Amino acid sequence: MELKKIVDVKLGKNVRIFDFVNLYGCSIDDNTQIGTFVEIQKNASIGKNCKISTHTFICEGVHIGNNIFIGHNVTFINDLYPRSTTSHGSMQTEADWELVETFVKDGASIGSSSTILGGVTIGENAIVGAGAVVTKDVPPNSIVAGVPARVIRRIE
Repeated sequence: MELKKIVDVKLGKNVRIFDFVNLYGCSIDDNTQIGTFVEIQKNASIGKNCKISTHTFICEGVHIGNNIFIGHNVTFINDLYPRSTTSHGSMQTEADWELVETFVKDGASIGSSSTILGGVTIGENAIVGAGAVVTKDVPPNSIVAGVPARVIRRIE
């Protein structure tokens, strides 16, 4: 098997990357761990001391702060109106859609199999329950769960 040289990824100190990870054009800060079968796309950023669990997809425009836990199989979305072709029937290019950025603030945790729609901010120290679909901002120091995700309690 031929290994690709990572030339467009910025890695901090003591970053651990497990097998079968796809990284391009992103930045990952110090002491962060990236699990197996994770993809992190261009213009995504991961802070310090994060744990990104296996099978997670972090697309372009997702900004993850420091001390974040991302569970297994979490999916971020950056396009609110996805299409494969334009109205004229040709394949879409980057010029044909609008990137919607997402922010995960310091200390937050996102449970396994959650889906995070583009354009939301998950507040500091918030917890997203497993399987939640986050469609709007999550307040700091709160726990959300469900489809769509709703605040179920505050963290004291």
